[in-house]
Amino acid sequence: MIQEFARLGRPYFVLLAIVTIGRWLMGTAFGVPYDKGTNVLSIVTLTIFASIFSAVFMRRWLGWRLAQAAGFAMFLAVVSQVVILLSTAVSYGLDISSYFNNPFALNRQTDPIGFAGAMGFRAGGLVVNAILNAIMGALGWGLGGLLPARER
Repeated sequence: MIQEFARLGRPYFVLLAIVTIGRWLMGTAFGVPYDKGTNVLSIVTLTIFASIFSAVFMRRWLGWRLAQAAGFAMFLAVVSQVVILLSTAVSYGLDISSYFNNPFALNRQTDPIGFAGAMGFRAGGLVVNAILNAIMGALGWGLGGLLPARER
């Protein structure tokens, strides 16, 4: 199942790479303040919409059941959160100020956070976002019933 998820997730992975690179560039190379740029390119928002839309079409066109759609959405969330976690670790490891280690992104405060605290926050984000995206995948699966049936 994971191999099928990875194969079907390829277009999403391209979008994830674009958004991740964009967040790196906005926060480091272009110096766009976090509060001005974070909503322009959001990995979490991308993942939520991808979870909903993919489940809509996979229900109707691939005949997926609810559990498959929710599982795929969780897969997208885990991949996205691993990218966020690794980007956070790189930011700390290279002592780069980025959107990934910005204190507001980590705990909604302005005080800096240590590496261990940041990784704990990101690990929590992995769990929470996997659950949230499973719900979004289920919602998308439900909406998939509104698509017309595929004619053969």
